[in-house]
Amino acid sequence: MEEKPSASIKPYLDKLTLGVTRILETSPGVTEVTFVEKEPAERHTIISWEQKNSCMLPEDLKNFYLMTDGFQMTWSVKTDDTPMPLGSMVINSVSKLCRLGGSSMYTLPNAPTLADLEDDTDEEGNGDKPEKPHFDSRSLIFELDPCNGNGKVCLVYKHTKPVVSPDTEIWFLDRALYWHFLTKTFTAYYRLLITHLGLPQWQYAFTSYGVSPQAKQWFNMYKPITINTALLSEEADSFVNKLDPNKVFKSKNKTPVIKKKPPSQPAGSQKSHMSMTSSKTSSLAGNSSRKRDSQI
Repeated sequence: MEEKPSASIKPYLDKLTLGVTRILETSPGVTEVTFVEKEPAERHTIISWEQKNSCMLPEDLKNFYLMTDGFQMTWSVKTDDTPMPLGSMVINSVSKLCRLGGSSMYTLPNAPTLADLEDDTDEEGNGDKPEKPHFDSRSLIFELDPCNGNGKVCLVYKHTKPVVSPDTEIWFLDRALYWHFLTKTFTAYYRLLITHLGLPQWQYAFTSYGVSPQAKQWFNMYKPITINTALLSEEADSFVNKLDPNKVFKSKNKTPVIKKKPPSQPAGSQKSHMSMTSSKTSSLAGNSSRKRDSQI
């Protein structure tokens, strides 16, 4: 069930979620669609964050925080009458908009950092490929979404010298620490987040290797609103079950399985079999005794 919104957020709740709550609640097998209400961020909190990090938040993200200090919506699927968490849509609050790759006062002087992964031979942006972010001082990177441990969606300031440029982009950092471009603005990314329904690993649809086979199963069952059909196309060397959620979550009355017992032999046949066996053994004993007498 969706949490009951207060009067402060109710007027724009449907616009904030782009009506996705109604879509999820009418989808087969979906349960516990939950929207966590958050109060708007204080303006002085945003100003304090900008002064601390020496950069200005983009206007669309700043307006978003002035409406709600972060975003969280989750939903589950019901399997065997037990809800299983599946979808998750998260935007960190201002206080959790933390920098990646920044040096900490608690680290040892010679401790390895993300900046050590930088390589001067890395390819720069050319043509249709934008320049990738850097973990060192050339870029400022802030975590927008932890992606349930499947990577990180980041707000990136790519040009910091001589001063931080206000131009930002949204990038996805996978678990192997490779960068993948998502969108140029926060607004565009927010639409992607909502329209992909928060499905597991949906960010990997924008990588060269795509989503995992398990995630592709969920994509087939709950197709995102703006799904690219080529993403779900079957490859020659892969097999994906085509599941119908209407059949998967349909309640069925299980019929008891009757185990058949092997036919038992009647008592008379068992007695006759034993008598025949005993007669054979007695006859063999008699023959052997006759042979001994003849030899003597």
